[in-house]
Amino acid sequence: MHIGLQIPSFKYPGGTAAIRPKLKAIATTAEAAGFYSMWVMDHFYQIEGLFGEPHTDPMMESYTTLGYLSGLTEKVYLGVMITGVIYRWPSILLKTVNTLDIVSGGRTYLGIGAAWYEQEAKGFGVPYPNTSERFEWLEDTLQLAHKLWEGDEVSFTGKHFSAPKMTNNPRPLSTPHPRILVGGGGEKKTLRMVAQYADACNLFEASGRDTLQQKLDILKEHCQQLGRNYDDIEKTALGTALLTAGNDTVESILARLKTLKELGFTHAIFNMPNVYDITPLETFGKEIIPAVAEW
Repeated sequence: MHIGLQIPSFKYPGGTAAIRPKLKAIATTAEAAGFYSMWVMDHFYQIEGLFGEPHTDPMMESYTTLGYLSGLTEKVYLGVMITGVIYRWPSILLKTVNTLDIVSGGRTYLGIGAAWYEQEAKGFGVPYPNTSERFEWLEDTLQLAHKLWEGDEVSFTGKHFSAPKMTNNPRPLSTPHPRILVGGGGEKKTLRMVAQYADACNLFEASGRDTLQQKLDILKEHCQQLGRNYDDIEKTALGTALLTAGNDTVESILARLKTLKELGFTHAIFNMPNVYDITPLETFGKEIIPAVAEW
C-alpha cells in the first residue's frame, strides 16, 4: 500500500516568512520518509472549520506551491486534491499540468472535481454555476485532457468550452499521460466519470467502511456498463492523521489502513494538521510506511 501526504494548512509558527522554509522541511522529510505522494488543496480560502480554522487563515495557490515542491523532491508524486474546474479555463489548466509534469520529471497527477466551495468562489468573484453545469464543465475538461494527450495538436468542442487549435508541446513526461484522479463519491455522475475517464478515484475514509464498500460496488457497476476493467483504476482514500497524545496512534492508523486494504484501496492519503512539527512525518517513515509497504 502507498501512503500519501496532504498539506492542508499553511498557518505555521513564524507567520508568512516561515511558509517557504517549513514547506521545504516538510517536502524533504516526507520524501526521505518514503511517502509515495504529496498533495495540496485547490482552495483560496481555508476550509471553514476543517481543523478549527477560520476561512481567513493562510492558503496558498496550489499549482504554484507544487512547482516549488517539485524542485525540492525527486521521487514523490505530486497532485492537487482536488482541482476545482471552475477556477481555471480547461485548456490553461491542462497546460499547467503539462508544465508541472515536465518540471517534476513525470511525477504528476491531475486531481480534478466539480468544485463545491461556493462561499470561496463568490468571495473571489469567480462564477459559480449550478451543480449540473459544473459537472458538464468537469466532463468537458476530462474529454479535452484525453484528446489533448493523444496527440500534439487538438481541436475540441464541448458543451461549454472549445479549443480550436491547442498544442501539446512540450508533451508531458508521464506515460502515457499524467494520471487522472477524479475526486468524490457521487454515484450517478462522479463515479461514472471515474469509470469512463480516470486512472484513479478518491473517496473519504471518514465516510466509513460500509459507505466505502457501497461506493466501490457502484464504481464496479459503472465499469461493467462501460467495458472498463475495474482493477485498472487506482483506489485512493483521503483521511486525517493527528499523531498527538489523546488522538491517533501508530496502532490505530495501521488498523485503519488494514480496513482500507481489505476494501481494495492501494493508496491512503493523510491530512496532517500538525505536519509543521515534522515529527509525525518521521514517525510515519519509521513505523507505518515500512509496515504496509508489502500489503
